[in-house]
Amino acid sequence: MPGASHSGLRKPSGFRNGPNGSPRVTHNHQVAEWVLEQSAVRADAEFEIVDIADFNLPVLDEAYPAAYQNYQNDHTKAFSAKIAESDGYIFIVAEYNHSITGALKNALDYLNVEFNNKAAGFVSYGSKGGARAVEHLRGIASELQLAHVRNQVMFSIFTDVEDFTTFKPTDQAASALTPMLDQLILWTRAMEYARSEALVTAN
Repeated sequence: MPGASHSGLRKPSGFRNGPNGSPRVTHNHQVAEWVLEQSAVRADAEFEIVDIADFNLPVLDEAYPAAYQNYQNDHTKAFSAKIAESDGYIFIVAEYNHSITGALKNALDYLNVEFNNKAAGFVSYGSKGGARAVEHLRGIASELQLAHVRNQVMFSIFTDVEDFTTFKPTDQAASALTPMLDQLILWTRAMEYARSEALVTAN
């Protein structure tokens, strides 16, 4: 979800994702809405949810490498424009088979430059709190030149999801959100400065 607004950030936007037809798609939406609600009280950034399902991205169908930004398809151009608006990102991450969902990996493969020199944080869930999925996602984020913060929010589908259907975070798990946001917003500001310096150097 990051996006931050321009009092120093723009808006950290939050990604939510999940394969259609999975019961965990409901969890993903609930977690994303909870993060948005909790973060909305902050005055140092603005947040919104960006749902990759809204862009109807097929399995990657662009011929050129994403770094060229030579996009041929309207769905890619729309997704690119939306992601480029934000200065930082919170990824809502579901764990499947020790990794992220195919939907999220496919979406990330569409883009590159839009993420460069920005910041990212992670809110994950799964049988082990989604920790293994985020470890995989950190490698992808590094390749996209996303500065990912150490602090992380992890929810268990056994203790934070009632009857495997309703998201009800425990106080202990929920308490990790504020430290992650504090670090993310700090890094988002730092990366905004880094991008401005890069432009000066380039010119």
